[in-house]
Amino acid sequence: MSKVIVVGAGAAGCIAAGFCAKNGNEVLLIDKNDRVGRKVMITGKGRCNVTNNQPDTDELIRNISHNGRFLYSAFSEFSTADTVNLFEGLGVPLKVERGNRVFPQSDKASDIVKALDRFIKQNGVKFINAVVKSLIIKDGRVLGVKTKEGAEFFADRVIVATGGKSYSKTGSTGDGYDFAVQAGHSIIAPRPSLVALVCREGFCSEAMGLSLRNVAIRVIDTKNGKQIYDDFGEMLFTHFGVSGPMILSASAHMDAMEKGRYEIYIDLKPALDTDKLDARLQRDLLENSNKALSNSLGLLLPRAIINPVIKLSGVKPSVKCNQLTREERQRLVYTVKNMKLTVLDFRPIEEAVITCGGVNCKEINPKTMESKLCRGLYFAGEVIDVDAYTGGYNLQIAFSTGYVAGNN
Repeated sequence: MSKVIVVGAGAAGCIAAGFCAKNGNEVLLIDKNDRVGRKVMITGKGRCNVTNNQPDTDELIRNISHNGRFLYSAFSEFSTADTVNLFEGLGVPLKVERGNRVFPQSDKASDIVKALDRFIKQNGVKFINAVVKSLIIKDGRVLGVKTKEGAEFFADRVIVATGGKSYSKTGSTGDGYDFAVQAGHSIIAPRPSLVALVCREGFCSEAMGLSLRNVAIRVIDTKNGKQIYDDFGEMLFTHFGVSGPMILSASAHMDAMEKGRYEIYIDLKPALDTDKLDARLQRDLLENSNKALSNSLGLLLPRAIINPVIKLSGVKPSVKCNQLTREERQRLVYTVKNMKLTVLDFRPIEEAVITCGGVNCKEINPKTMESKLCRGLYFAGEVIDVDAYTGGYNLQIAFSTGYVAGNN
């Protein structure tokens, strides 16, 4: 039997501690919060998208934004089906929704957190509330951890599962990166991912609070003119730019942020091709022939974006519908299908769903999650330089890497 310390009681840490203890080890789980799963509690808007019902490992890896191949062994050892079986075995019935997203039937993330708590308790994990300040390392081997208060805890193995830097109020403040550097590791610079975007266009703040459903977007990298992402679904205008499910997913594809590098084009009417939209617009104009254009598109577009669309098309909002030229009408149609936003920046990393970057994967054994640089040191979860798109994939990364670290 070995003594093992797990630092961080999030999704990865609880799974690592639970399975490690299940194998007969003496496990101490340490977290700066007084209870487990603080960040899990707020995932999926409080519903917790536990995993993605995707049995194909290769398809899982295609949904990993960075370093997907590193996770091949972890996903093979602990699959999405294993995640489902674990939580249902812990008394949490699950359901599958659009996009194969798996949620608790109760729609309560708290049920997942309670299950993680049951899992560690059932397996005899000891939990303490303390802030770990540093690792204790000697001759290239980790011997334990030292807390902020000066207490020292010794062990044969240490698993670092402290998360990234997103949602710092839950305790994810990047501590694990400092521990990794102490052990000789390099850190891929953390940046926000699955995060809202700051845009140049002032009409975003004018339309603040407007949620668009059933619209399409495409994202262009102006450096090479290539389309890097497209999607269909929901988005939201905010005082700083845009947010919502599609926007968060789009952010994961923006690897090197520069002001103006990325442009988003919104198709406000994806169900209508250009000809059908033109015909629809002509009918609306005919019915409102003596009205100003800005007062005539209420059945076609949400009120908050009518004037922005008209201005972007270069047409005067005050022009009467019966005075609109064919060329102006075509510009209007084009703008409805291609409403442009210029991305200036990500929102702060504290607001991001996940962190992109972290401990360099090249310095970790993917089959065990053990450090290649410091004996007895393991990593699990978001602290590693792996991240994925929305849909339950990031929690699956936490569960799979946590299982591998704990099991080894």
